[in-house]
Amino acid sequence: MPGVSNLSVDQAVREAQEAHLLGIPALILFGLPERKDEVATGAWEDQGIVQQATRAIKREVPEMLVVGDVCLCEYTSHGHCGLVRPAAPYPLGAAVANPPATRTEYEIVNDATLELLVRTSVSLARAGIDIIAPSDMMDGRVAAIRKGLDEAGFENTPILSYAAKFASAFYGPFREAADSTPQFGDRRSYQMDGANLREAMREIALDVEEGADMIMVKPAMPYLDVIRAARERFDLPLAAYQVSGEYAMIEAAARNHWIDRERVMMESLTSIRRAGASIILTYFAKDVARLLA
Repeated sequence: MPGVSNLSVDQAVREAQEAHLLGIPALILFGLPERKDEVATGAWEDQGIVQQATRAIKREVPEMLVVGDVCLCEYTSHGHCGLVRPAAPYPLGAAVANPPATRTEYEIVNDATLELLVRTSVSLARAGIDIIAPSDMMDGRVAAIRKGLDEAGFENTPILSYAAKFASAFYGPFREAADSTPQFGDRRSYQMDGANLREAMREIALDVEEGADMIMVKPAMPYLDVIRAARERFDLPLAAYQVSGEYAMIEAAARNHWIDRERVMMESLTSIRRAGASIILTYFAKDVARLLA
């Protein structure tokens, strides 16, 4: 994407220093490991790329609040957010009511994935991450991570839950950059249906019950109604993520001279804030900080 690059650890430190000078209080780290495997080793090993970057940033820019995204998709060879196993076949000769038109050849293993999400969260907290942000959308992940952090001595490390993360087409540029597009199937079995607002409220409520300290809606602009509904119902800090596709569309239109980049950038972010978000994750952060200075 224009103005956005994958960074080495030393480059990430320089980026954090620049952001701090601009008055940006926090950043979120995503990792792209040298190698990927079926159990996402790069996510939870203590020498993982995000762990290394966290230690370096906290050493050089201790005032910067560092958020750690917790998901396996960037680290798995298959690109899914959880562990994968072959789907169990129907028993031979068994009668199946309303069988699907096509067989699913794999399934996500929810509970085994939770163990790796906990290991990842503890490893990140040990490296110095200030806020753990699970984005995997596995059932029960917030409770499992809270328990794991507490048992490891990180009782005061808060959890920012991607509580309403939709199965969206707006993630495309990020997935390409992180090489995290699923190699088969899609994520609709564990990410949320974009047409179902009531399900979003149920998912957020479950994460709050499990101990989330902050909640997030992702993407942002296509789901302003979800942000508004969440703001009216839940009294927690509410984040919204203006994702790569949202950013890329504005940049592309501006480069074709179809829109005024600065005005549209500010209008888009204002709409997210007006809907009720108190925290906005955006690739425009540095540009906005310069404009507001």
